[in-house]
Amino acid sequence: MKAIWRGSVVAESDDTVVVEGNHYFPAEAVKTQYLLPSNTRTMCSWKGEARYHTLFVDGDANPDAAWYYPEPKEAAAEIKGRIAFWKGVQVVD
Repeated sequence: MKAIWRGSVVAESDDTVVVEGNHYFPAEAVKTQYLLPSNTRTMCSWKGEARYHTLFVDGDANPDAAWYYPEPKEAAAEIKGRIAFWKGVQVVD
């Protein structure tokens, strides 16, 4: 699977976990040069607290387009150490 935004592959792996229709990539499969920190946090009742990154590609920013659960609840343990994308990021096979 590949995560693509603005024509750049921001993550690539054959080992994704799909939860609620979102592909969670292993953190090591994500190209960190495209990630900027974000202060955004959200709470999911069954996964726990999500934290976000802004994608930054060729001078374009996509705020909070990547998210992860640093300490997911037990029900979502399979996504620990993984990052997912949205907000126009295409995930393709």
